[in-house]
Amino acid sequence: MPLLLLIRHGENEFVKTGKMAGRLPGVHLNEHGQNQASELAEGLSKLPIKAVYSSPMERAHETALPLAAKLGLEIQIRPGLLETNIGDWSGEELKKVAKLPAWKTVQQRPSLFRFPNGESFVECQTRVVGEIETILVEHKDNEIIACVSHADPIKLLSAYYLGMPLDHFQRLACETASVTAFMISAHGVVLLKLNQKYPFNFPVPPGKKK
Repeated sequence: MPLLLLIRHGENEFVKTGKMAGRLPGVHLNEHGQNQASELAEGLSKLPIKAVYSSPMERAHETALPLAAKLGLEIQIRPGLLETNIGDWSGEELKKVAKLPAWKTVQQRPSLFRFPNGESFVECQTRVVGEIETILVEHKDNEIIACVSHADPIKLLSAYYLGMPLDHFQRLACETASVTAFMISAHGVVLLKLNQKYPFNFPVPPGKKK
């Protein structure tokens, strides 16, 4: 199976100001985020990437655009890569919800938490793992694929492939415009990079040098 590049979208004003965007529409990359997307494209376009997948959210699609353009590929939208549905917390300030009693559960026992009128972390992990597994079987061994998503889905997916309990996924880092890379094969899974920022240095699978 392929070399899987998990890319978090670039910076937007919600991230910059400490607000929780969730699935709110109309959240676009800010100027810094656009520069991050350009740097991602510059660094990753040197790899023979076979396909570019993206969450439907604007900030993810805008992050994927420069890379897809450089590679001459079309972005394939996959709903399973969506941000966690944080329900009533959408648009709230992080420092405000961090004062709620439920925040302790989010940080220490996230497997027990469901966002009010939203999704649980268990449901989010199940969704994103299912989407990635569906994508992987569509590709041959030694192909490289890029998937642009969001922080929690990427961390939850990483925890799954690393065999970590879901309750430990908050220990993983996933900054804006970062890349986490897994080599996935019938023999197992190897984490190559975690939260890697530009400039990149990724190994190219044998026979796929560009």
